[in-house]
Amino acid sequence: MGTQFAQLKQKLEEEKAILVQELQKVGRINPDNLADWEPVAADLNLDTAEEEERAGEITNFEDRSAVEFELEKRWNEVNAALTAIDAGTYGSCVVCNMDIEESRLLANPAATTCIAHME
Repeated sequence: MGTQFAQLKQKLEEEKAILVQELQKVGRINPDNLADWEPVAADLNLDTAEEEERAGEITNFEDRSAVEFELEKRWNEVNAALTAIDAGTYGSCVVCNMDIEESRLLANPAATTCIAHME
């Protein structure tokens, strides 16, 4: 499955690039922790902003936070898979240590468990 791993690695790298683009729309890298993303807060001028505007911006921030959370979760999964490929541990179930089925990896290249131990 060596050739297959190369294809899966390429697929993961492509997905990571897309995730970074999407994350940049709703967040930024945390300057205190470069492995962490954080949602971008709206620039609220509390002195002059209308109450409705502030409420709308807060709602938008909450929406961005939810999107950022899900994108970052997947970004972390993809990074972990790429790290596992480089470490030579990719494709092993973290629960039973058996090989993850090829069909599962093709469906989700960042999978960490076999079909029997799917969440």
